[in-house]
Amino acid sequence: MIRARNPKTDDKEIFRLIQAELIPMSHTAHPLDAQTIRDLPVRFRRGVTYVASEGKTSKPYGFIRFEITGEILYLDMLVVHPDHRNRQWGRKLLLAAEAYGLTQNCRASRLFVDDINARAKNLYTRLGYQAIQYHPELRCYEMIKPLASSSYPYY
Repeated sequence: MIRARNPKTDDKEIFRLIQAELIPMSHTAHPLDAQTIRDLPVRFRRGVTYVASEGKTSKPYGFIRFEITGEILYLDMLVVHPDHRNRQWGRKLLLAAEAYGLTQNCRASRLFVDDINARAKNLYTRLGYQAIQYHPELRCYEMIKPLASSSYPYY
């Protein structure tokens, strides 16, 4: 199921997933960077986080965190535990975030993906995202997708 994050029961596993799966892909963060880890609770108090789990109180095996600024849905983090990949959880989380963005009148969705994360880049491309810029200082692609039938000039 996809559900809203419960900080008391979900954050320990979410932060573990970030350390194990996301940070190793990042050029700008290090797994032992204490400041990055300390900043996570603050970061999660902003925006919205959905988790994928067996039930309402089950440990999450994936999550997506996002924020809205104006008419743009910014996808910040998406992770699915390796044991639960290839079951459409990443796709379901992403589509749930986009559906939320549509309810908030977002006209486009934007994200950054690390250049070494080909699996994620392929997922985003299959779901309609296009790379609009490469940021060599971050080693990331910036990707964007119009939401609904928007002709919004998001570039």
